[in-house]
Amino acid sequence: MLVALGLAFILLLLFLAVPFWVALGLGTIALLLSTGALPLSLLGEALFQGVDSFALIAIPLFVLTGDVMVRSGLAYKLLDFAEATTGSLRSGFGTSTALGCGFFACISGSDAADAAAIGRITMARLVDVGYPKPYACALVASGACTGILIPPSIAYIIIGLVLGISSSTLFIAAAIPGVLVLLGVVLTNVVVNRLNGYENSRQGFSFARWFRALNDAKWALSVPFIILGGIYSGIFTPTESAAVAVAVALLVGVVQGTIRLKDFPPMLETSARVNGVILPIIGIAMLFAQALTILDVPQALVSGLTSITDDPTALVLVMLAIFIIAGMFMETTPNIVILAPLLYPVAKQIGMDQIHFCVFMITSLGLGFITPPMGLNLFVMSGLTGTPIMSIARRAVPFVITMVAISILVGFVPTLSLWAIR
Repeated sequence: MLVALGLAFILLLLFLAVPFWVALGLGTIALLLSTGALPLSLLGEALFQGVDSFALIAIPLFVLTGDVMVRSGLAYKLLDFAEATTGSLRSGFGTSTALGCGFFACISGSDAADAAAIGRITMARLVDVGYPKPYACALVASGACTGILIPPSIAYIIIGLVLGISSSTLFIAAAIPGVLVLLGVVLTNVVVNRLNGYENSRQGFSFARWFRALNDAKWALSVPFIILGGIYSGIFTPTESAAVAVAVALLVGVVQGTIRLKDFPPMLETSARVNGVILPIIGIAMLFAQALTILDVPQALVSGLTSITDDPTALVLVMLAIFIIAGMFMETTPNIVILAPLLYPVAKQIGMDQIHFCVFMITSLGLGFITPPMGLNLFVMSGLTGTPIMSIARRAVPFVITMVAISILVGFVPTLSLWAIR
């Protein structure tokens, strides 16, 4: 009952438009005072321990890498290469936009950064080739969902920290499901395009143009190669690969003259702002999760769910529903820190591997970026274009259906998550 009242208090504060980390912090303090789960004298130490992790240094570094790629023009080279590869297809520029989102996901690790970067580059051209602006926004917002699904991913760094799993291992496990989501976005756009006749590319494929685009994009492609190659080969940890990627992107930008000394302060400020939003939420949410664990809430949740049904299929679907609903109302970071410790015991009860559970959870939470009322990517695209959020959300329905289907597939086919690491 005290836990339920604490959650109700947090929801009330959120309803009153109190910032999430403040609402969660006040709710956690109220819970600690009412239950005595943890002495308040240890509050500062617990908060510090929540963010005292070497792995978290990768978060601002990946965000900084993405910003450097945009400011240096390297992100444009990636999109040009994607267009040279798929531009001759009937829905060529829509496909290359989705692939551009996937390329950028291999660099930034953030959905919002992916949507903002690719949206700025592609929106005018998408409208010019025939896509209605609301649908073009939905396409970019959906493609940008791969930001937390394709490694390197901030979400996998956080869930690895929460459950004590190597983020390098999670990056390897997430590769196939992440690419599946990207292909799902591409195929959905192809189907919608054919049904509505938005785009009909007449441009033929040219090997000369493709090799020219590949040559122009060689330095841009080197950044995701360094990040993923370094991690998968074991040469770098995710944090080290992020640092090397920042250094390489900066060096290329400075040598090419696209980045100047005056660009450094705004780039560092952007990274600091993102980090300043994420880290307080992580610290407080981990304290909240610790209090719930002390109060045996995870065990009670397992008992409650298994008393209703012990069918693994039903429990996987229940977890999927929880992830989707939670993603609609909360950001990914608090969802991970709060729900992972609560629901992993349920997954363990039905024999789900820990790594499989992590990939299933992040894939399912990815839907929250294109589903209102939270829908962060919807807000980003609306802010960029002035298009009403609900207009974008309606056009995103086919992509939501596709991503739900892929989440179900990931939940019931462990091989998709575990094959690469085994």
